[in-house]
Amino acid sequence: MNRFRAVYCRIFQQAFHLAIPFLPYRQPEIFYSTSKLPPLFEKKHIRKVMVITDPGVRSLGLIDRMLMHMDHHDISYVIYDKTVANPTNEQVEEAKELYLAEGCEALIGFGGGSSMDCAKAVGARLARPKKSLKQMAGILKVRKKLPLLIAIPTTAGTGSETTLAAVITDAQTRYKYAINDFPLIPRYAVLDPKTTLSLPPMLTATTGLDALTHAVEAYIGGSTTPKTRKYARKAVKLIFENLQTAVQDGQNAEARKHMLEAAYYAGCAFTVSYVGYVHAIAHSLGGKYNVPHGLANAVLLPTVLEAYGDSVWKKLSQLAVEAGLVEKGTDEQEAAERFIEAIKAMKQEFGIGDTFEQIRLEDIPEMARHAEHEANPLYPVPVLWNAKELERLYLAVMESKEE
Repeated sequence: MNRFRAVYCRIFQQAFHLAIPFLPYRQPEIFYSTSKLPPLFEKKHIRKVMVITDPGVRSLGLIDRMLMHMDHHDISYVIYDKTVANPTNEQVEEAKELYLAEGCEALIGFGGGSSMDCAKAVGARLARPKKSLKQMAGILKVRKKLPLLIAIPTTAGTGSETTLAAVITDAQTRYKYAINDFPLIPRYAVLDPKTTLSLPPMLTATTGLDALTHAVEAYIGGSTTPKTRKYARKAVKLIFENLQTAVQDGQNAEARKHMLEAAYYAGCAFTVSYVGYVHAIAHSLGGKYNVPHGLANAVLLPTVLEAYGDSVWKKLSQLAVEAGLVEKGTDEQEAAERFIEAIKAMKQEFGIGDTFEQIRLEDIPEMARHAEHEANPLYPVPVLWNAKELERLYLAVMESKEE
């Protein structure tokens, strides 16, 4: 990256960092059971809600217990269950029209990050009916209160239940973009391990490594605070202590509970301190090829960390201590390398590969431009790269048959 562009990016990031204490960050109020929702709706005089979920979650019956509580309290609901991985602007519009036609008064995003992001985007369109999602892409472009928004994660990974971001894919161009604004932070989040017990091992693994990516990228960036560093360390510790158990024994409620906590803490960290190039590249792969976001992050994380080189050794060494991989005082490079190797070992144990078969050589320049546009100047990354420099990372995770 040329010097003037780099200086601009760092000044932009520093300005945001200095502004953190004055920005209206908040955390959702936490419930640990969906049985708490009907009394909340009664207190707020809400009689009908929209539940946004996906076909898999609905077919598994994960929402049935919540619906039973709603029926018992005579709270009406309508279900939109067409959300897919990497939700599109067209799905958001369809859900928004159903919300209005049914006279709903609140939104529940029930599922993985896609369902919660779709619910957030529906709320943004309801708050700003004259602005398209594309017009709200970027930072602080919603600026109006959403209908009551509740997030119920069924995966322990995205942290969307506590973040100010919604990531949407343009159905026509397949370009993936983020909407970032404080009204998108859900008012309430339900962290119930029972909703995650049916999660298959591979999805448990990739979403768990998604949470790890959030914590690591938030920690190694240049916009941390004492609180976000604490949250990131806590998330890393919980993930290293519980992810393997959750993958191997999906019915282990204790491990599931701790993974939900880890995803939540990681979300609290990155919603303030942001992420980095792992996410920017993952979003471009999700938009272009519909690669699930957790899988993309899991594959990319060690590759990008190695590319950062010695700029991240000190912070990764601290995370290695937190994860129980090394003793305090271990050489920084050795500890950082041990941390990266531990991530690689988990990937191998879980059957997660190192490359994407979908990547085509001719698509890389366009995806790199999208990633560069997303990341710079917003993400306070340890090392700044332009689109041309980012291309080497796509090449590093592309299957060799395309070289």
